[in-house]
Amino acid sequence: MTKSVDITIVGAGIVGLATGYQLIQSNPSLNIVITEKEDGIAQHQTGHNSGVIHSGIYYKPGSLKAKNCRAGYEKLLAFAERHNIQYELCGKVIVATNESERPQLDIILNKGLQNGLKGIRKIGPEETREIEPNVNVVEAIMVPQSGIIDYKDVAAKLAELFQEKGGVLKLRSKLRGLKKQGEHLVLETESGDWPTKLLINCAGLYADKIAQMTGQRTNFKIVPFRGEYYELTKEKQHLVNHLIYPVPNPDFPFLGVHYTRMIKGGIEAGPNAVLAFRREGYSRWDVYLPELLETLGYRGFQKLAAKYWRDGMGEMYRSFSKRAFVKALQHLIPQVEYDDLERGGAGVRAQALNKDGQLIDDFLILESPSVINVCNAPSPAATSSLSIGETISRLALKRIQTSV
Repeated sequence: MTKSVDITIVGAGIVGLATGYQLIQSNPSLNIVITEKEDGIAQHQTGHNSGVIHSGIYYKPGSLKAKNCRAGYEKLLAFAERHNIQYELCGKVIVATNESERPQLDIILNKGLQNGLKGIRKIGPEETREIEPNVNVVEAIMVPQSGIIDYKDVAAKLAELFQEKGGVLKLRSKLRGLKKQGEHLVLETESGDWPTKLLINCAGLYADKIAQMTGQRTNFKIVPFRGEYYELTKEKQHLVNHLIYPVPNPDFPFLGVHYTRMIKGGIEAGPNAVLAFRREGYSRWDVYLPELLETLGYRGFQKLAAKYWRDGMGEMYRSFSKRAFVKALQHLIPQVEYDDLERGGAGVRAQALNKDGQLIDDFLILESPSVINVCNAPSPAATSSLSIGETISRLALKRIQTSV
């Protein structure tokens, strides 16, 4: 491909696809390419997540996560309705299992109300057990907006619509390098080279690497955290009716193991949160030494590990010990036993971590003259994807119009 491209998007996960879809819907005359290193779309975070439609209850009011989750939620449901994609608003309960967790429930509820959620409320143990008879509870929050979907189905439809409008999807096309040529960037990929007026980086687990390739100064690194799941056996799936989440530990930056109904059947239990030994390491045994050493040698990770080493060791222990994992799940449903769980899949979360050892909590989009870098888009990015894509589309269209 030697013809100049208006916009090239790196990464065919749900954020990259949603961005391409929003761009070509806004301006079908644009020449847009999505380049992807794998042989299919949605191969990493999109294809390995739990399929939860997030309500926006956890996120700091006014943050990009809160704004895009609420807007993206509405856009996602409308998109699913319009294109007959199966979803269900089954609702979620966030459960306090002891008195010490009640104050955190109040904080979560207040965030949800500030973020505009309707119908969320605290419920007592009796009402909670009417919804989830098997749960261990002293108090809970009912979140009726939460739901389930298969984001691979959403991604497939986005890719289809993008290409129907004239967009080009290039698979097996890993970005190997960039060079400046006049007002254009020339992309050097496994499937050929081409010039582009604007590059949008939606590379997920390699977003920092691509950002650095574009010349963007970064004070963070993507650190991969693997989340492992078990699945309830068919005989014990009756123990869960909706989504059941614990009150998250405010001192640990993950939500804790929970129970999730899946839109195509079954109940997932998990995930834990352990350091992956490579950026796309979906197994405990999947190790790529250069990437592991890069993470371990990063000052920001060392500071994070020094702060959370006890929690991290507990998560790692649960990764290798099914009995420890079961014990964590019994915190919510005491009836779950060792033989009720079968090992399921795993996902890897791309989490930006700064040099001070602070996880970057919000979405992070950085701009330079010919590049838009989506540097941090962890959960709820899938729920938020159409809103994130719209935001990036507006930024991109301003650049293209200015350069014309």
